Amino acid sequence: MRQIRTDLAIEAGEIFRANADQTEDIPGVRTEMQKYQDVTITRVFVENEMGERAIGKAKGTYVTLEAPRMRENDDRLHEKIADLFSVELKNIAKLTKKDTVLVVGLGNWHVTPDALGPKVTEGLIITRHLLQYDPNFKDSDVRAVCGISPGVLGITGVETMEVVKGVVERVKPTIVMVIDALASRKMERVSSTIQIADTGISPGSGVGNKRMALNQETLGVKVIAIGVPTVVDAATIANDTIDLLLDNMQKENAQDNALTQTLKNINRDDKYDLILQSLAPFGQQLIVTPNDVDSMIDRVSNVISDGINVAMHGKDAIPHYE
Repeated sequence: MRQIRTDLAIEAGEIFRANADQTEDIPGVRTEMQKYQDVTITRVFVENEMGERAIGKAKGTYVTLEAPRMRENDDRLHEKIADLFSVELKNIAKLTKKDTVLVVGLGNWHVTPDALGPKVTEGLIITRHLLQYDPNFKDSDVRAVCGISPGVLGITGVETMEVVKGVVERVKPTIVMVIDALASRKMERVSSTIQIADTGISPGSGVGNKRMALNQETLGVKVIAIGVPTVVDAATIANDTIDLLLDNMQKENAQDNALTQTLKNINRDDKYDLILQSLAPFGQQLIVTPNDVDSMIDRVSNVISDGINVAMHGKDAIPHYE
């Protein structure tokens, strides 16, 4: 089966189950779920090579927070999501007070759907320089946090890996947290879902331009990836729309007409290829993002930066927290 484009482990599992026509656990993959009033947390554990092959994700832990109302202008809800996110981040990163954390905001700040990383770094409470140069902070419990936004190859002419690796070698952090935009296969998950993974990330994955991976193998330190889907593959939306249209036509008509029968007989992968061919004149990597993406990116970036700040320094470090 063709792998529908998604960066979310939870969706990779959904696709596997749909293709295999099963609802049971995937071999080599374990899943846990917790539901709160407005947030659903799903933890996907890829435990071995069998699990890696099944869903196409590296061995490790993937935590997904889904909050459909995160796109709304609701400060109290955003604070609740940030709190839950901070707890999951601390658990997956196994933070200690002695850690030095480098936060890397990936993406192109000139392209809104790809500007998540730089916007998150703007909202961070940076402390590494204070611990180094301010005597008042020498014996404090504040954790050392630094951050960079290295830009993209098309702007800087330098591979993201080269920039980050150079900073890591100089700063010597114990943990690197990488934030980037992702791709989803469902529009309802755009800017309403946060994924945390301990497997690293390939920069540019959300806009279909993957670069060299940033992970423990390439950087030599623990790498935690934080991502939010900001785009959806246009061909996937078109394919899902056709399936939905067929379902509705079947409900309205007791007997299938020639058109619905013809479309039903087309293999889903073949249909996807036909859609790609139709979309080819508009660009090889046509992706879709909501028209209010500016405000959505602002809100979700604030949630993530607040969550990181709480995880690093505690609630007292953020003035608007009670």
